[in-house]
Amino acid sequence: MPAHAALALVTRAASFACEAHTTHRRKGDAAEPYVNHLAEVAMLLAMAGADSNLVAAGYLHDTIEDTTVTYDELTIEFGRDIADLVRAVTDDNRLGSVERKALQIERAAALPVRAQMLRVCDKISNLRALRSSPPSGWSAQRKLAYCQWAKQVVEQCRAVSPQLVKIFDESMAAGMKAIETQV
Repeated sequence: MPAHAALALVTRAASFACEAHTTHRRKGDAAEPYVNHLAEVAMLLAMAGADSNLVAAGYLHDTIEDTTVTYDELTIEFGRDIADLVRAVTDDNRLGSVERKALQIERAAALPVRAQMLRVCDKISNLRALRSSPPSGWSAQRKLAYCQWAKQVVEQCRAVSPQLVKIFDESMAAGMKAIETQV
């Protein structure tokens, strides 16, 4: 894909994600626009050398799970490859939180490599947000439980990208240090 076409694809995905998540805010005390998370995931993927479809999927990764956008709509707008990447990391919201988290751990290793990269970047962004703007009302224990769960998910994907795993490990260490000061 020519560079201008790849850039157009990524910026179109960013615009689509902004529109789909226009009213969404992060759970943290700062209530950042949700698109900040999507941009960080896409940036991490780009820095790790991901192809333009995967970077676009970074922007779109929560659309099926958190908005009214469907897999079919993503397929029409961005093609099957991107829609499949998004679907691979989409949780089934009909399930309870405990079951969704268990399935992420159980299924992470079986994800295609590019979807594993997306999963790791999502966890990095979430860990960073947990440290910089934790959700209101989350106790140190709840933050610790989130970190432990994220680590279990990423453990299944450690072979996917040494660079991303290093960033995850650094984010985890910084998060744990911040939580320890609260205990």
